[in-house]
Amino acid sequence: MTALPAGVLREALVDVGAIAANVRHLRRLTDSEVIAVVKADGYGHGAVRAAAAALEGGATRLGVAEVGEALALRRGGISAPIVAWLLAPGASFVEAAGAGVELGISTMDQLNRAAAAATADRPVGVHLKFETGLGRNGIPPEDWRMVAAEAARLERIGKVRVVGLFSHLSNASPDDDRAALALFHEAIGVAASVGVAPRLRHIAATHAAIDLPEARLGCVRLGIGIYGLSPFADRSSADLGLRPAMTVRAAVAAVRRVPAGHGVSYGYDHRTARETTLALVPVGYADGVPRQASGLGPVRIGSGRFTVAGRVAMDQFVVDVGDHPVAVGDEVVLFGDPTLGAPAADEWADAAGTINYEIVTRIGPRVPRRQVSA
Repeated sequence: MTALPAGVLREALVDVGAIAANVRHLRRLTDSEVIAVVKADGYGHGAVRAAAAALEGGATRLGVAEVGEALALRRGGISAPIVAWLLAPGASFVEAAGAGVELGISTMDQLNRAAAAATADRPVGVHLKFETGLGRNGIPPEDWRMVAAEAARLERIGKVRVVGLFSHLSNASPDDDRAALALFHEAIGVAASVGVAPRLRHIAATHAAIDLPEARLGCVRLGIGIYGLSPFADRSSADLGLRPAMTVRAAVAAVRRVPAGHGVSYGYDHRTARETTLALVPVGYADGVPRQASGLGPVRIGSGRFTVAGRVAMDQFVVDVGDHPVAVGDEVVLFGDPTLGAPAADEWADAAGTINYEIVTRIGPRVPRRQVSA
């Protein structure tokens, strides 16, 4: 790892080669078509760069939550098929349809609004989402037949094109996921009975794509795995053959030698046990470093590993490095690829009582992303 560029306080390195390699690996593992999920600005990695890397790795379609995210990808030059599934109440889908964005349909109203956005020569691509137990959006079982039949009618008259059928799993347990999968198969059967039988059927995200082969259905919807992070508490990225794509690092902004008993950061939650050196790291909760990890979050400085001393502040935190040599400008790695000696995003997640998804996704806009390819 090289030193930070002169004048840079903090940055996130995004290894697009790792994203492409992770997609390639998961495609081979699952023997399935891949929908790469790049919502939430590509889980904090940058949606356009993540999308381009995922497509290079063999993904054939992209998934986002909101139509606005899909349109931003189009403006960024991404031409691959994109599906968006969290749709604003009452919104017009004309702009989405014009950009060739496919819509995840959870209600009859959404289906009708999708049809209204069609033109004489351009039906709107839709994926019908079925509720199978997660309790979020999705067509409820009592409406499966009615909505699917209307989708079939609208497809016959050229208003919509049913591209896929999908749902989500809870990952609560294998039995819960198999029960949801069984419901999804029922929904597929209902749709087929009224003439809706598209090629794409997708319910498995990274967790089920790896651990529940019967949920693959020839198409998997991969999010956290393409960024090289594990969805499992008992298996690391390396265990799954994945490479973390994001490294967050900063430059030491100040160094201070202090006596025993010296207070550190707000509230003096940490007081030095002996004469020691304090290093100031210019990244804080405004940048996505969880305040809940105060006193616990790990960092690497040179060859040493340390933890945050005292509270994480809005713009900075302090590390008590003892007698370890440290100088202004030295690199501080918060997290990255643990096989290269960096703390893992999972360690920060454990320190904050959350999950690795949140750690990478919450890295804020003050942290510039710099694309690299190992």
